[in-house]
Amino acid sequence: MYWKKLGKIFDPSDYNLANSCIDYAQSPQVLVKKDCIRIYFSTRARDSDNTFVSHVAYVDMSKDLETILNVSNHTVIPLGELGTFDEHGIFPINVVEYGGKISAYTCGWSRRASVSVETGVGYAESKDGGTTFEKLGHGPILTSSTKEPFLVGDAFVKVFDGTYHMWYMFGTRWKEFGQLNTAERIYKIGHAVSDDGIHWVKEEAKQIIPDKLHEDESMALPSVIRINEQYHMFFCYRESFNFRKDKSRGYRIGHAVSMDLSNWTRADDSMNINTSESGWDSDMLCYPHVFENDDKIYLLYNGNEFGRHGFGIAVLEQ
Repeated sequence: MYWKKLGKIFDPSDYNLANSCIDYAQSPQVLVKKDCIRIYFSTRARDSDNTFVSHVAYVDMSKDLETILNVSNHTVIPLGELGTFDEHGIFPINVVEYGGKISAYTCGWSRRASVSVETGVGYAESKDGGTTFEKLGHGPILTSSTKEPFLVGDAFVKVFDGTYHMWYMFGTRWKEFGQLNTAERIYKIGHAVSDDGIHWVKEEAKQIIPDKLHEDESMALPSVIRINEQYHMFFCYRESFNFRKDKSRGYRIGHAVSMDLSNWTRADDSMNINTSESGWDSDMLCYPHVFENDDKIYLLYNGNEFGRHGFGIAVLEQ
């Protein structure tokens, strides 16, 4: 695969976003509409404790992805109420249009005391073409279980041959590394199926993408597309500690291939997309999202500081 970088296409600091959000445009994911491409992303504000919370926003771009048409200035989906799984943020949001519905699969965040966070997968639907979303309820549709006790989230959903498939992140453990004052999370990618997009059957605790670094490698944000008769997954992976400041340990984009949506072969070396020598994506590449538009295949992704300065795009040329 040869991916040609087209550069950064959106910087959140150029706009007045809703909910007093001023930084970050993380995990860009698309809804292809008739007259534009809507790209949802998670952005951040500070709460009363001066701690980050994540909100959902979107930007509408022309079909050639060269012109920004509109940037949302309203609440796309509200955060959860006191004590709910998405009280402190929604990151990411994956939007699916199928069967006459526009559905959203959210990753809700809530803070904890002994570790930093817990996550779950929520569900919402839009009645206005993807402008706003209404939650199914206050709780998640996919959450921790006896075999997956930590951090279920990062859902990517796609319908193949009438069956809903979800690839998601599940935590395997929290681990203290050396003299660090806080524990870091380790997570892998799992798979679930559904007949209606709401009730899911997981292949519980089955890591479907093999490790490349070692058993403490963390993988997140799967995104899947069918090209000809083969399925391709793009995701990001990193070391599980000292990844925030040491760019050699930060996120990179991984790749895996499958013929049956269940058994995957890792193929990172075929990606041919790397950090730039300088600029907004010189330290890391993370949170990929693959989609097709006008017979072209594109890859959205974030760069340095986990998407603080926006997102860019690449197009598949070979």
